[in-house]
Amino acid sequence: MSSVNTPPKPRQNSAFKHLMSIHWWMSIGYLILFVTGTSMARLPREVFIRPSLYDFHKSIGALTMAVLTWRILVLLRVWWRKYTKKFPKFTPQWFQTVALHTSLYIFMWVVPITGFLLSNSFKSNNVKFFGILLPDIFPQNSAMVEIGRSLHFWLAYTFLAFIILHSIQQKKVVLSLWRRFNKSINFDNNLFSN
Repeated sequence: MSSVNTPPKPRQNSAFKHLMSIHWWMSIGYLILFVTGTSMARLPREVFIRPSLYDFHKSIGALTMAVLTWRILVLLRVWWRKYTKKFPKFTPQWFQTVALHTSLYIFMWVVPITGFLLSNSFKSNNVKFFGILLPDIFPQNSAMVEIGRSLHFWLAYTFLAFIILHSIQQKKVVLSLWRRFNKSINFDNNLFSN
């Protein structure tokens, strides 16, 4: 009993949907990294929560690196499925999009790596993943502390600029999410006002 004109149902667990789910989890992770990084850098050394905030920041950084690896594997799967069927149209828009996304992936990798450089150069064995000590990627080297600090700072803010460019490029998605957010806020306000 099949209908002749029934379009095929899209698969619920497609690789693209999986990729977009990872995208949003990573965006939350990087938002947490930017907020904690900016906050902890401004705190005086005497504030008791500062070391815990640094450990949390480093843990989230290590987690985003792991999720980034997963994301790249899923992205390769999406590209394989998409481009083995049909090559892309190599338009200027396509090249612009690929260049921006490639830059974002590079920043997603290099910003946490410079964080490891800073941490490992400052003190050996000081990066923990929620209490689990991670092996050093770089040797302790006091001469590299300032270089690591500068690289981590400037690359993080350059990454933020690229995220803003990405958001502008995806303005329809951003506006749609903003409308959904406003509707949910209005729904909650109406719910509590009754």
